[in-house]
Amino acid sequence: MKGEYLCDAVTGRGKVRLRCRYKRRNGMKQKMRDKKMIWIVLGVLVSVIILVFTFFKIPYSKIKADFNNVSVTLMKEAVNNNEVFTEENIKELPIPVKKYFNYCGFIGTRKMSYMKATFKNVTFKTGKDKPSLKIDYTQYNFVNKPDRIAFIDSSMFGIPFQGFDSYLNGVGSMKGVIAKSYTLFDQRGDAMNKASLVTYLAECFLVPTVILQDYITWEGIDETHAKATIYYYDISASGIFTFNDNGEMVSFTTNDRIATEIDGTAKNVKWTAICSDYKESNGIRKPTVLKAIWHYKDGDQIYFNGNEIQIEYDYNM
Repeated sequence: MKGEYLCDAVTGRGKVRLRCRYKRRNGMKQKMRDKKMIWIVLGVLVSVIILVFTFFKIPYSKIKADFNNVSVTLMKEAVNNNEVFTEENIKELPIPVKKYFNYCGFIGTRKMSYMKATFKNVTFKTGKDKPSLKIDYTQYNFVNKPDRIAFIDSSMFGIPFQGFDSYLNGVGSMKGVIAKSYTLFDQRGDAMNKASLVTYLAECFLVPTVILQDYITWEGIDETHAKATIYYYDISASGIFTFNDNGEMVSFTTNDRIATEIDGTAKNVKWTAICSDYKESNGIRKPTVLKAIWHYKDGDQIYFNGNEIQIEYDYNM
């Protein structure tokens, strides 16, 4: 075992003596301890990374569980309707709305009590001048009252990002969670309530029983335009639907929707929802592309661009 001599001078009784001692080196042992500690730290880090990665990969998350629980409850509460759409039901509606029912094949089919729509690989922007995300999007719209819920499933740099939008009993909210546990935003308030209500109105043609409800009133404009107003929970919102010559509803435009950014800033901005690429399934024509656009003063922003929408009604589920 290697070491070294350490010497010092000792005085006493008028004499000076040189005292030396031999000290073994323990550098090798220290190096071994340092290496062991490094391996322990690396092992802990690897274990943590594996645990985090596993947590991210498992399908469970609290916000998703909340969405599923709410959807199940609302589906159970939905009032089943065995009636069918008739010409008598639509006789008081504006001309382009009546044409939509006939062109899309709803006359003679059963009235639905709710709708489920699923979107895959939607291009989504979380705010003005923000980067785009690819998201999967699932939503339910109910008829008896204007309840609507939607779930966003995505990731940022490999970290899960999930969102839960809801409009229930007159209260609108938009919550975003990253890494399944950290709340990135949770927006509520009067502006959100009205925005949620007008969004529900914009989507009424996707679940046509809603069009016939007493909480929506219609005003004819011409053969390709109709104005609708929804009133519920002491809130009203309105907008204009545009139709093409075939009878397809192609857009909805309103000034009653507030653009709210993730940081909570809000401004009144014109908003349009666009439907296109209608395809027939089981005798019913439905749009398969849906876009949502903010018309800012410095240019339009398509913040939701969904292709290949799958729309199901309660009688198909």
